[in-house]
Amino acid sequence: MTRAGGGPRARGLEGGFVSAHGLWSPAQSSAARAMLERIEGEALELVRFVFADQHGLVRGKTLVAGQAAEALRSGVGFVGTNLLKDSSDRTAWPVFTPGAGLGSREFEGAADVILVADPSTFKVLPWAERTGWVQCQAYFADGRPVPFDTRHVLRTQLARLADAGYEAVIGLEVEFHVYRVTDPRLAPSDSGWPGRPPEVDLINPGYRLLAEQRFDQFAPVLELLRVPLQALGLPLRTMEIELGPSQVEFVFGALPALEAADAMLLFRNATKQILRRHGYHATFMCRPGLPDVMSSGWHLHQSLRRQGDGANVFVPPAVPPRAAPAFGADLPLDAQLSAPGRAWLGGLVAHGRGASVFTTPTINGYRRYRPNALAPDRIAWGRDNRGAMFRLVGGAGDPGTRIENRAGEPAANPYLYIASQIASGLHGLEAGLEPPPSVDRPYEATAALLPTSLAEALVALDQDAVLRTAFGDPFVDYYSRIKRAEIARFDAEVTDWEQREYFDMF
Repeated sequence: MTRAGGGPRARGLEGGFVSAHGLWSPAQSSAARAMLERIEGEALELVRFVFADQHGLVRGKTLVAGQAAEALRSGVGFVGTNLLKDSSDRTAWPVFTPGAGLGSREFEGAADVILVADPSTFKVLPWAERTGWVQCQAYFADGRPVPFDTRHVLRTQLARLADAGYEAVIGLEVEFHVYRVTDPRLAPSDSGWPGRPPEVDLINPGYRLLAEQRFDQFAPVLELLRVPLQALGLPLRTMEIELGPSQVEFVFGALPALEAADAMLLFRNATKQILRRHGYHATFMCRPGLPDVMSSGWHLHQSLRRQGDGANVFVPPAVPPRAAPAFGADLPLDAQLSAPGRAWLGGLVAHGRGASVFTTPTINGYRRYRPNALAPDRIAWGRDNRGAMFRLVGGAGDPGTRIENRAGEPAANPYLYIASQIASGLHGLEAGLEPPPSVDRPYEATAALLPTSLAEALVALDQDAVLRTAFGDPFVDYYSRIKRAEIARFDAEVTDWEQREYFDMF
């Protein structure tokens, strides 16, 4: 019943919102036809049209398979206030007023935006029966992209990078915790805004970094993830036991930047959903409030490749013989990192404070920045030094030469985290910046400290004219308001520390 160019459903893609506004490339149009043929060929019954919100959480609508062609053609209506919510799902603007409180008639009255699928992202979910999954971006009714769509924000920075002749390559190292659920806390008395989190037990007691015995204790749980993650096509390389109780790290192969961000979104979503179905709770919260916990980080590896030949731009064009000196770290920097690589690193260092609200967007994430904790506390770089914020990996002619940002938290929105690195590095390229000297004692170095709170990070972003220009004042003001709403709610709470410290004392 099919023919070249698509079957009966595929022929229904002509016309509609997407074609009227020219929102797909030829490759996406071809992917849409292939997506419909796969839905039909595999007898899928449901398709999740999903969207990455401002926090990097996945929202969307689940459609019966027979509606997929129309949804691809015309988009899916989606309540616009989903883009205006803080981390508790409270809307941070008065949307039932003129201009919705942000000078945008498009959001008035909690009106819809339109989700347009990127069919190149289509997956069949291994854990959900006969269910497909496709990522979307948000558009207004006149075909303009919603400026608060963070996937659009990243694509804008990548277009700037392409204009300079480069493509970004990103590698993901993600630490997270997995616990066994003992009480899901679903009684009516556990509800709230937000509700109470589940009660949990450990999978292992921790403090045996990379110990095989600890891995074997974890293996039955990790195997629940390995098979479906690989079935999704995610380039999983290693599953590792981290230092803390019930803490693991997954490492993925390098991907083009947009694909890496999409992969991170899918990985977090898949991990939480798969494990919860089996009675486990996975959390990408940086530092859970449990005894003896160790903070989790998201180490983001980055390099540039030149358009055309795909060469790693960070590798210098000529490297002295490795025999003299024998150890690569003793080579001068220009023999380890090319001029574009040094400029990129210079940009990352120059905007380390301003970008911190994107690398570490939660109040909790700033509890990780502690001396001598394999997490940075200041903005410095080092050669293969895991205490520095930026770690130069490779060098001396290594084709895998790259820069690792060790400041990020695993809860970060992947599109904004990566976009902040692109914007910072691009400024380094444009201005010909050179990085400061490397550090051997990263926790003693004379260098600017990372912000110690989300509030301080917002001030740093506001004062960073380069990042403000790159992201645009409207987006920075929008994102800052959401984060300030979270801070205001936190400041209004009485913490457990205050209760213990003062309730009996006074």
